[in-house]
Amino acid sequence: MQNSPTTTPEASAAREGLTARISQVSKLFGSFAALRQVSADLEPGRCYVLIGENGAGKSTLLRILAGLLRPSFGKITVFGQEPHDARGRIGYMSHAPMLYDELTAQENLRYFASLYPGRNCLAPAEALRQVGLDPNLTRTLGQYSQGMRQRASLARVLLSAPELLLLDEPFSNMDMESARQMVELLAQFRHGSRTIVLTTHQREQAAPIADWVLTLRAGRVASLEPGSPATGLRRWGGESGSPTL
Repeated sequence: MQNSPTTTPEASAAREGLTARISQVSKLFGSFAALRQVSADLEPGRCYVLIGENGAGKSTLLRILAGLLRPSFGKITVFGQEPHDARGRIGYMSHAPMLYDELTAQENLRYFASLYPGRNCLAPAEALRQVGLDPNLTRTLGQYSQGMRQRASLARVLLSAPELLLLDEPFSNMDMESARQMVELLAQFRHGSRTIVLTTHQREQAAPIADWVLTLRAGRVASLEPGSPATGLRRWGGESGSPTL
């Protein structure tokens, strides 16, 4: 889409109701190009699955969307703003759970909720219920299974009620049943205009909720393919959108 000379990318993206606009984004680390001229529009209520080999640029793109890194070249807006300025509407879950093993899940979430003074956050118990965990469980995080730890990490992300969920390898080290339960949780959060962008090495696990699958190769967009509505989206009551590259 071409913008008029008097229309900024931010204003254009906001007017079109986009969650994010990525325009010719490149990211350099010294002489290494982690991303090379990546462009995409992300729509509300969609799930975008990023796949690719290690070093393809998936996590780098997620961190740029989260406002944790700045692109070396190109432009990115989230809700019509610089990602850093929109961080209050973004939830980011990295590889690491970012939780304290010696605390219970509810103790962890109480602590993280205290980091949002004046913010209308979910109650820690409600966030845990939303991901299918018992808020009264007295076990510490160090005694949780990997699937339970991933759920607790997702609950931490949901505390601030984000509109854009960025999940880096949410199925990492999960068994098949735990991964299936995580997909069911994400399918619920995908509705209500919430946008999900997740990275994974296991495309088949994310297939039920994938509106679009974006493959990165050596920092470039190698392909953008629709999800599998016959086996996935219709099961959850969704429809495919049509992103712009």
